[in-house]
Amino acid sequence: MTDTRLTRRVTASLRKFVHNEAAAGVVLLLATAAALVWANSAAAAGYQEVWRFRLSIGAGQVSVTEDLRHWVNDGLMVIFFFVVGLEIKRELVVGELRDRRAALLPALGALGGVVLPAVLFLVVVGGGPEARGWGVPLATDIAFAVGVLALLGPRVPAGVKLFLLSVAIVDDIIAVGVIALAYTEDLDRVWLLSAAVGLIVIAALRRLGIGSITFYVLVGLFVWYAALHSGVHATIAGVVLGLMTPARPVDGRDVLGELQHKLHPVSAFLVVPLFALANAGIDLRGGVLGEAAGSSVAWAVVIGLLAGKIAGIGGATWLALRTGIGTLPRGMPPRLIWGVAALAGIGFTVSLFITDLAYSDAGLVIQAKVGVFTASVVAAVLGSGLLLALSRRSVD
Repeated sequence: MTDTRLTRRVTASLRKFVHNEAAAGVVLLLATAAALVWANSAAAAGYQEVWRFRLSIGAGQVSVTEDLRHWVNDGLMVIFFFVVGLEIKRELVVGELRDRRAALLPALGALGGVVLPAVLFLVVVGGGPEARGWGVPLATDIAFAVGVLALLGPRVPAGVKLFLLSVAIVDDIIAVGVIALAYTEDLDRVWLLSAAVGLIVIAALRRLGIGSITFYVLVGLFVWYAALHSGVHATIAGVVLGLMTPARPVDGRDVLGELQHKLHPVSAFLVVPLFALANAGIDLRGGVLGEAAGSSVAWAVVIGLLAGKIAGIGGATWLALRTGIGTLPRGMPPRLIWGVAALAGIGFTVSLFITDLAYSDAGLVIQAKVGVFTASVVAAVLGSGLLLALSRRSVD
């Protein structure tokens, strides 16, 4: 395959990805609204009962019993993180991030957009149990952010979308590492070793040229089961399995592309909306908003996602450009980095996910989630306004 054909193929995949994410953003927004309405209606008790319903899957010693919310968070979200792993692998091998110079700028921007939000969060909350939420303002929700860009249409240069996706993907890599290292419970070495053996088996199957997906699915389920019992969050298994998927054609088959094509709609239109429905239903009655307004945790999340992302991504990118490190995508004026940085403050999916990992106290969970909602809405409005204003200025 020539470089031209490969570039066209990657570009076509990127366009399709952006289109699907835009539609997925709308579905995610509807699921979030439905969760909030349900949790604040006369049927609020039913909302909690549904997600606390316990379900057992398997038999005997190998059965797993969890409530529905945990089945979504620990089970179905593995598909979401598997797709994230696939996207990361493609970008690193055949996408924009394969070019070191092109990858350096979004990587530095994403690093600034992770470190500064975490620092600001800790400065605001100080110490204590509240400090465990430092990972909440790290992530960018690709579906929502790209959905907002889609609404802006051709008024924003195409390079902006490419830069935002690159930053968000590097952001995802860092967020996955944070989940694995900072929010891992006590490790069970036997189960962790078992998961590692499962991954070795998958690598061996690849080396032997086994093409049947059934074998990989069965071993993959075992890896998930072992990870679930090891203390490492089970969704990390999804990311690792995604990264192990070959990005280049195998016997003429684009395995990674086929998996993305089949699983991305499932992740975007089923798994993530279910996650929002299960986790975004916060009862805001009874003075909850007033408590959040006076909460250091809520303010830390808001400041981290807004000021942290804008100053972190925008500042690191601007500094890199000034020193000649890296290049922006073609057609993207440097001033638009501030609009992208603001839009990256839309945390939502992974931010909510980390919230539930960071806190066991229900009050802190609610306060952090209110902060995530508030920051995401403000980031969407502010980012859109900046991109439109700065794009108009660049045309003038």
